[in-house]
Amino acid sequence: MEKTFVYGVSVDGDNFTDRETETKRLQLDFENGVNVILISPRRMGKTSLVRRVQETVGSDDVIVVYMDVYDCRSEYDFYNRFATELLKQTASHINNVVENVKDFLSRVSPKISFNPDANNDISISLGITPKEYQPEEILQLPETIAIKKKKHIVVCIDEFQQIGSFSDSVTTQKKMRGVWQHQHNVSYCLFGSKQHLLTQIFQSKNMPFYQFGDIVYLNPIPTEKWIPFIQKKFLNKNLSISDVYCEKICSVVNNHSSYVQQLAWNVMLNTEDVVTEESLQNGLSDLLINNSPLFMQQIEGLTTYQMNFLKMLAADVNSDFMSSKILSEYQLGSKSNIPRLKRTLLEKELIEIRLDGVYFSDPVFKMWFKREWCK
Repeated sequence: MEKTFVYGVSVDGDNFTDRETETKRLQLDFENGVNVILISPRRMGKTSLVRRVQETVGSDDVIVVYMDVYDCRSEYDFYNRFATELLKQTASHINNVVENVKDFLSRVSPKISFNPDANNDISISLGITPKEYQPEEILQLPETIAIKKKKHIVVCIDEFQQIGSFSDSVTTQKKMRGVWQHQHNVSYCLFGSKQHLLTQIFQSKNMPFYQFGDIVYLNPIPTEKWIPFIQKKFLNKNLSISDVYCEKICSVVNNHSSYVQQLAWNVMLNTEDVVTEESLQNGLSDLLINNSPLFMQQIEGLTTYQMNFLKMLAADVNSDFMSSKILSEYQLGSKSNIPRLKRTLLEKELIEIRLDGVYFSDPVFKMWFKREWCK
């Protein structure tokens, strides 16, 4: 059954809205061998965009390989995921996956199984260790495959910031950059859900991946693009929603793609015929309740100073934290405490730092925090 609104996962088909400009740019980058770094706050649809482009690349000479490395905990976890997805997704037919393994990784004895309940999906366990292959050999694998198949390969790596948690991560990054920058038949699209970590990896001059590719900032989808999308979904259920309430849905969640869809769904559930202020407020209340367990988890273990800092942001105080008045009013301790508070809350992804100050990174978390902790 097709869902009316989709959130919390990547979207496709009729649930994918707008992004015409970004889709066209990414397609051109993929087809012309340009490395791309996608950076944006969470819930802006990076994965959905990359998946969309993977499906719509207009050249038969390009193979787009997508992989998610979120659960990779070590360097060789990454190499196994990297090699596995390359071998699977560059095979022209499911039966050719075994041939790919034999052709390109002959020194491993993989465990291969088929799942007939999932359209014959194939599962591969390569078990690559330093005994069989050095890192540089695995990192060179896409170039080797591209040359043999006479294709250009685009390797899309989701949750790329995960490499920052590896032991001796900078050395691992140096190996990656050292191999990848010399490949002529492969390009990379690197992105993830933790903006501040990606920014450190790609925009710090002392890091290996500095200036590795074209940095694309994914901005929120404009409200005027959301309005017809939301109205069509309501109309399909014989319900009506005005432009005004579509605008309110977008505004209250700062146009965050996932939240727009989640709030629109909650409002729909609270609507009998036509969306009213009551159905909007009930939908918003449900949104806060739905996300409450996650938000409780996020504040668990925060110190009193850290909670006070968030209370200050909830009161829309976003700068001048060093003033004696603010330090005293919000009980933040000494001036030297402020940088530590900002650094810790940034690492926990509860805040983001902009040119004009510090803000909550999640608009719905801010609403929930104000309701629960600023009474």
